[in-house]
Amino acid sequence: MEPPQREVVRGGALDFLRFLASLLIVVYHYGAESPIRLERFHQVFSRGFLATDFFLMLSGYVLGRAYGGSVIRGRIGTLRFWARRAARVWPGHLIVLAMLAALVLLLNLAGTDAHKPSRFAWDQLPVQALLIHAWGFPSDGWNLPSWSLSALIVCYALFPFFWRTVSRVRHAWLLPLRAAAILGVFEIIARQVFHHALPDLQFQFGVVRALPLFILGVCLARAVDMRWPSEAMARALLWGGIALLVVTQPLDRYALPDEWLFDAPSLTAIGMIVLGAGRLPVKHPRRWIEEGAKLSFALFITHIFVGVIYWSAVHRLIETVPIGIGWQWLMWVAGFPIAYGFAWLFHTFVDQPIQARLQPLLRKQP
Repeated sequence: MEPPQREVVRGGALDFLRFLASLLIVVYHYGAESPIRLERFHQVFSRGFLATDFFLMLSGYVLGRAYGGSVIRGRIGTLRFWARRAARVWPGHLIVLAMLAALVLLLNLAGTDAHKPSRFAWDQLPVQALLIHAWGFPSDGWNLPSWSLSALIVCYALFPFFWRTVSRVRHAWLLPLRAAAILGVFEIIARQVFHHALPDLQFQFGVVRALPLFILGVCLARAVDMRWPSEAMARALLWGGIALLVVTQPLDRYALPDEWLFDAPSLTAIGMIVLGAGRLPVKHPRRWIEEGAKLSFALFITHIFVGVIYWSAVHRLIETVPIGIGWQWLMWVAGFPIAYGFAWLFHTFVDQPIQARLQPLLRKQP
């Protein structure tokens, strides 16, 4: 018998972590523009892939908690579910990509180039617009983080199958173990076929990287639906996962005999955090946390566009006028509130109005 799903309350630990991970991804992408590359201060600044892993895992978890019951009860078909999820990410992605293309075109017409012009090859624009550039099509420019959206499009299509499969498992504690085994199989595939560890795969093979993390999130969502673990154990998992993640970060990933000796504990820690935070009830929801989490998608897809404009201007200014290293750091720090402010504008006046019109149409029964 399918257990009743708890209402998902926003403004809690998972929303805070989602917002924090989005900020870390921006720090990672903007770190290359700092006066001194951030990795020289600490290796953690070169590990934006962990924040991406968290997002991919959380995507599977959130969909499982939000739509799992509807899938089992047959209230939403596979095609309509995929259409609703694709409509959630595709319009915003296309608008930002069009803005980037218009910006690069205007700069070229003005006789100058965007910052790092090699990233904007026109022949890569069609596959990015179609969101198929993580399906084996070479594309490592334009809006760099959008490879994960391309990979998630595939995950969305397979989600109803994944949920029905994990719903057949009767013992909740088996779910994370099976997900870990699937992750191990994909790690072997990545090394044997693509000759890289899973987090190091090229963006064009993003589906291979995203699928096992998404499945892990789905398994954790199903476990929480089955009221596992207990709240006391969930609290221990949450804080234990945070401690494990902190302890692993001083390690030099590439100095270890194998990258997996760093990746496995880090992913285990992230999974413990998602499971622990997801299982604990949100007793004191915070509106600012909820709003910050809602802005994370807009920040994720717009910060590259903001960066192209801002860093092009900053680097041109530094080349023209002698500016001290202290002022250069201040200009670098200023990039973050600018990126966040633009994300708020995009979320409020572009993305949300589009979704307000589009999603009700997709929810109607045929």
